[in-house]
Amino acid sequence: MKKIVLLFALVFIYSCTPQDAPNTFRDNRDGKVYKTATIGEQVWMVENLAYLPSVVGPTTGSEDSSHEADPYYYVYGYNGTSVAEAKSTQNYKTYGVLYNWNAAKTGCPDGWHLPSNADLTILTNFLGGASVADGKLKESVTSHWYSPNTGATNSGGFSALPGGGRGDDGIIDAIGEYGGWWTSTHYDAFSIWVFAMASYSDSVVKGYEEDNPYAFSVSCLRD
Repeated sequence: MKKIVLLFALVFIYSCTPQDAPNTFRDNRDGKVYKTATIGEQVWMVENLAYLPSVVGPTTGSEDSSHEADPYYYVYGYNGTSVAEAKSTQNYKTYGVLYNWNAAKTGCPDGWHLPSNADLTILTNFLGGASVADGKLKESVTSHWYSPNTGATNSGGFSALPGGGRGDDGIIDAIGEYGGWWTSTHYDAFSIWVFAMASYSDSVVKGYEEDNPYAFSVSCLRD
């Protein structure tokens, strides 16, 4: 009888404990829950990563020591060093965090990874090629993307948001107009491949930037 009562109690406790919704992932580092989507055979976080162990203002960076730099984390429009204050901003809640390379390459939680250039090619090929994939990846409304948000249908379910980026001049800008996302693939010893989407285009653009003066968003891919 005691075993039956104990089993009932455990079932009752489990059924009363809030459970994460389907197609979500909880980051155990900070408890944040992300929406996920299966696109082809890949499973993506369809929100910009928001892991924020520390934060600095845009003028703090690594322009003179790029590939040896410390990890830096930025929140668009926030100039302080308080993680709690940065997390309370609407830009953090909507667009997540901008990472320099040394922060990005270790930013994804266990079970997930920063996608490679090859991973992105698989994604865009599944959606019909880079020349049309941008529109299929972008959130389809203009509440976050500037008009005209060319070609946006979000038919791929990626719901990409334009978090802007930091340049080597120490300026963070282009929110609403542009989103850049790090890959894990080096172009050369000092540069990393980045994929980008813009409000005025329906093509995914791949380019490369110096590793640590720049800061971009991160979208994680399940291992």
